[in-house]
Amino acid sequence: MTEVPDYLLKRSKDRRTVLEGGTPSAEPSASKEVAKTATSSAAPALPVEAPPPPPPKPDPAYVVAAKTRKKIPFWAMATLSLLPVWAFFYLLAVSPQEREASGPMAIGEAAYSACASCHGAAGQGGAGRVLHEGEVLKTFPHIEDMLNFVYTGSQPYVSEGLALYGNPDREGGAHAPLSYNGNAMPAQGEKWGGGLTDYEILGVVCHERYAVGGADPKSEQWSAEYATWCSEDSEIFAALEAGTVDFDTLAETFTMLETPPRAIGTDPRPSAK
Repeated sequence: MTEVPDYLLKRSKDRRTVLEGGTPSAEPSASKEVAKTATSSAAPALPVEAPPPPPPKPDPAYVVAAKTRKKIPFWAMATLSLLPVWAFFYLLAVSPQEREASGPMAIGEAAYSACASCHGAAGQGGAGRVLHEGEVLKTFPHIEDMLNFVYTGSQPYVSEGLALYGNPDREGGAHAPLSYNGNAMPAQGEKWGGGLTDYEILGVVCHERYAVGGADPKSEQWSAEYATWCSEDSEIFAALEAGTVDFDTLAETFTMLETPPRAIGTDPRPSAK
């Protein structure tokens, strides 16, 4: 059986006294005494320690790899920053450089596209005569005669009553105007209604003789002609291009050359050896 505390009995007794009209005793209640006793006898409260924080999560593998990887020394950064510049110059050095074409041969190659419709892209002939494999060189051993004929075309030869053009002793037979399937060689010079300037005609002739006709510019036979007329350093081509001379005055101007050019002229002339 459980024992009832005194303060509860005192509280019950005082309650009955009040109900009966009496006055409760002034004796301090047991609850106060118990509370006082409990308060005085209670031990001081100890501070509660916070629980330790959870251990940090381990770094992912890629973070660990980044932290443990060797870093680039600061002194190497300057070298690395120059790598794009080095790559640019390397590509510039190994890339083939497109050299701008110049001189008689380059001018002639561009202008020959109009001639190819008759003579063929490789000089194999068609509506016009064959030029390749030395054929054009047999007809015109001298470049001056070819320049004259290309300038005038074949019709002025017919009008002047000239029976042959070029070399009359040509291997395989001399050529006569309109003798190739009755086709005429159209004039290229401005005087006869052509659309090419004197220096462009020189370029076309150089291209036909050396690139198409097969003349070797390094050979003993053709080296002097090539150097004088068709090389990039040709003084004659430069003067024609500048307009200081033309086919009528060229021979008078360049008499100082080791092999002075013969007269070209802008009118048809008899064939010459």
